[in-house]
Amino acid sequence: MTHASDQMTDNSSGMSYLDSLPKRLVTTILPLIIFVFVLLFPFYWMAITAIKPNYQLTDYNNYSPLWVVEPTLEHIKYLLFETSYPSWLWNTVYISVAATVISLVTSVFAAYAIERLRFHGSRWVGLGIFLAYLVPPSILFIPLAIMVFGLGIYDTKLALILTYPTFLVPFSTWLLMGYFRSIPFELEECALVDGASRWQILIKVLLPLSVPGLISAGIFSFTLSWNEFIYALTFIQSSENKTVPVGVLTELVRSDVYEWGSLMAGALLGSLPVVILYSFFVDYYVSSMTGAVKE
Repeated sequence: MTHASDQMTDNSSGMSYLDSLPKRLVTTILPLIIFVFVLLFPFYWMAITAIKPNYQLTDYNNYSPLWVVEPTLEHIKYLLFETSYPSWLWNTVYISVAATVISLVTSVFAAYAIERLRFHGSRWVGLGIFLAYLVPPSILFIPLAIMVFGLGIYDTKLALILTYPTFLVPFSTWLLMGYFRSIPFELEECALVDGASRWQILIKVLLPLSVPGLISAGIFSFTLSWNEFIYALTFIQSSENKTVPVGVLTELVRSDVYEWGSLMAGALLGSLPVVILYSFFVDYYVSSMTGAVKE
């Protein structure tokens, strides 16, 4: 009891330097203000550019670049009703969800086999999967393009759904390997003693305990799929099949003419689904990053 009270006293004395306002300002408040500014300013800039009239976008002598006078919705109306942006948005959602589901299912089986079956060389297989994630897409898209053309799926959503797992599966497998490793082996051994099969153990024991890890891997996979550019630019040609990152850049930039208002509106609207996804599952995401599995 005395040891615990002494430890609490030591901790409180260690944080006593925050009692002074100048020290708290320098060590806590000011860094947080800088962090929030750097994090939110791009969204603010996109928002004000999306509702600025065209004549204010370049006339810095009469109008402030950081504020809007006489806001307009013309850029957003043009984006939603005079371009294919709604179809780009739907394509991005459809492709991202499909690629994420395929990647998660594949990664669960791969991570379970590597971490729980303990076969000879499993660690080297895990290391190889991690190294595969480090290979840049700029190198992989050339052989993948040959396969896409060979399968006859060029300029289709299926081309992206089948190629995105090439960089999603290694990362998701590596993340789930660490999460499966944190689950006590005794649970699996007790289930084996009770006569459960490997499939039953995976479905009824490991997966319910791995929900935070699955959500974290799903969020990462969805985000990477949503923002992917090189494969979408290479494997998709027609406007109706493009995703948001490619469609906004290729359709709203015509030679040296940049539709800045619509570009910023498209970027802002395109980032909202990912922001909403993180806001709903942030607790699961944090717990998976800290390996929060209690024995």
